[in-house]
Amino acid sequence: MKTQTQKQVLLPALRSRNYRLFFAGQGISLIGTWMTQTATIWLVYSLTQSPLMLGLVGFSSQIPSFILAPFGGVFVDRFSRHRTLIGTQILSMIQSLALAILALTGVIHIWHIIVLSLFQGIISAFDAPARQAFVVDLVERQEDLANAIAINSTMFNGARLVGPAIGGLLVAGVGAAYCFLIDGLSYIAVIIALLAMRIKPQKTIASMSNPLQQIKEGFLYAFGFAPIRALLLLSALVSFFGLQYTVLVPVFAEKILQGSAETLGFLMAASGVGALAGGIYLASRKSILGLGRLIVVGPAILGIGLIAFSLSRYLPLSLFTMLFVGLGTIFQVAAGNTVLQTIVEDEKRGRVMSLLTMSFLGTIPLGNLLGGALADLIGATNTLIIDGVVCILGSIYFMKKLPSLRQLIRPIYVEIGIISSKVH
Repeated sequence: MKTQTQKQVLLPALRSRNYRLFFAGQGISLIGTWMTQTATIWLVYSLTQSPLMLGLVGFSSQIPSFILAPFGGVFVDRFSRHRTLIGTQILSMIQSLALAILALTGVIHIWHIIVLSLFQGIISAFDAPARQAFVVDLVERQEDLANAIAINSTMFNGARLVGPAIGGLLVAGVGAAYCFLIDGLSYIAVIIALLAMRIKPQKTIASMSNPLQQIKEGFLYAFGFAPIRALLLLSALVSFFGLQYTVLVPVFAEKILQGSAETLGFLMAASGVGALAGGIYLASRKSILGLGRLIVVGPAILGIGLIAFSLSRYLPLSLFTMLFVGLGTIFQVAAGNTVLQTIVEDEKRGRVMSLLTMSFLGTIPLGNLLGGALADLIGATNTLIIDGVVCILGSIYFMKKLPSLRQLIRPIYVEIGIISSKVH
């Protein structure tokens, strides 16, 4: 009994049956998804030995999120988030199993990977905003919402860093094809979890305006309110510069550290440990107050980690620096997501989360493309040094903006009961 009580105090969102199902299913599936990402970049590098091709595949997998996410946001605000997620998970399972069959039969070519990556990117443009917005439908108590958002953000971004670690180790052990197969089968867990949920009908507001008009409304709302605008821009900066390392790590693992796929796995595992530590800390916090400082410090931690990693030629030191890369990333992304979900108006939630998808997932392919091209021109080491410096400068800039942003958020926190109106 004591253990159950402690669990509810530390992670109150898990009191809700639907959220427990969501947490279990999504946790398994998301790790499988990012495991496949690592297997894909290693397979592409094995086939081509080209940093530029790594960037191109990364670009093709996520550019649809940048283009189509606003339409995905409108779709999520108009239709059932629950049914949307069931559909996207089934399509994602088909994509992963197709990749597995091609790889297992030995007929896979680079163009297969690009086409299937584009297909997955289209799915993600609808899946990501639906998953983010769906969290508010899963908790039974309003006071548990902030914790649910924190856990969800941590789970998604933690899986993004833990999954590649497992993927790298599996690629070294059994090969990329089995990573794709395991990922495809992992979707069964989340589909079963979604079907087992008891969800109240979603209240959707009928709108006579066309999708383009609704997209415009979402843009004006998000970019017209300085705190939301700042969160989206900082997320875009971290994704564009700070996450280029994800497609360049194979270069460091093989060429600079003279390692193999196992080395890649260890490097990504180290970033996963850093992310997990940050995620546990965020999910155990009892209040969202104070997250603003973590959001703006995160990119500085990430930037310092990237610079140190790029200069290291000693594997233990490289592993140590990757801890900070994971920690800095999770602080910015997960804490930012939590604050954003707390302050956004519910009827615009899908559209704002689609803008977050654009700023986070949507700018990664552009960064991947630039990172791959720069690595070809000036080397992977110099590329990551530039990325680290930009992240640190971004952190300093947004730190100066923090006091004014807090004043704008304060009335919202008062209205929803997070702080008292008497607190100055």
